[in-house]
Amino acid sequence: MTVPTKPSPTGSRHPAPDSVSPYAPGTPVPPEDRPGLPLHTPVIDWFDEHARDLPWRRPEAGAWGVMVSEFMLQQTPVARVLPVYEQWMARWPRPADLAVEAPGEAVRAWGRLGYPRRALRLHGAATAIAERHGGDVPTEHAQLLALPGIGEYTAAAVASFAYGRRHPVLDTNVRRVLARAVSGVRYPPNATTAAERRLARELLPEDDATAARWAAASMELGALVCTARNESCHRCPISERCAWRLAGKPAHAGPARRGQTYAGTDRQVRGRLLAVLRESHSPVPRATLDRVWHEPVQRARALDGLVSDGLVEPLPDGRYRLPLA
Repeated sequence: MTVPTKPSPTGSRHPAPDSVSPYAPGTPVPPEDRPGLPLHTPVIDWFDEHARDLPWRRPEAGAWGVMVSEFMLQQTPVARVLPVYEQWMARWPRPADLAVEAPGEAVRAWGRLGYPRRALRLHGAATAIAERHGGDVPTEHAQLLALPGIGEYTAAAVASFAYGRRHPVLDTNVRRVLARAVSGVRYPPNATTAAERRLARELLPEDDATAARWAAASMELGALVCTARNESCHRCPISERCAWRLAGKPAHAGPARRGQTYAGTDRQVRGRLLAVLRESHSPVPRATLDRVWHEPVQRARALDGLVSDGLVEPLPDGRYRLPLA
């Protein structure tokens, strides 16, 4: 995401989650900052100093670079995304460059990032951008949302990070920061709720530049400091007003949060089948695919799923390849 330049402090003022003053004892508090600075102010100040230098945050990445990063970063750590992102942008620096390729090439270049349907969706979005918008990523949220493969989160993220627009951007990291700092619970619900969306809108600064920077800063805070397992409250710029910390960090009261398993699952089998197809630039016989997994029923189910998802194309002669159309 392209990080907007730091704006002047003209955003709206929202009450802090508690009345702890951010000023030293005896320091006069400006009237506009009573009863406390808005939540976004210290977080943005922290971000100005601690934001990571990521390629999609640089101006040269442009809106396309932001969009590519948002697709790749879904459920995937930054460290795994970085090399694939760099290779992708070198090969396809504009949406039109990807649109003229077969969708199977997007799947091949996706490598081992996981959830490869994201590659097909990104290819579909690039094709629509080339056809409907002259090859430029649209600037308006509604236009972004109308692209294939783009949901509410991605549309808001691209509009905010690429174009500095005012939208609540609710990824897992932001939801966790708001759950702890404002709602006083350790984790947000498993799925985004209407109450979370309402809270995000209430906390959103009024001017576009500050809102966009708050979106980036709160996301970074959740990724680096207010993490799921090892929160670093001593490094947090809003720890003194964090409702969860002030309540004594109560344990999670909702359903047990289990990590996703991978070994032995259909996901693992699908990954192995796709790895064989990615490495071959010619169709692969079924017998070759049969050697990647010992259990025939699960292997067949995984292969059928890949075909159903459009990630693999079966040929009349019994061979398989990545999709050409």
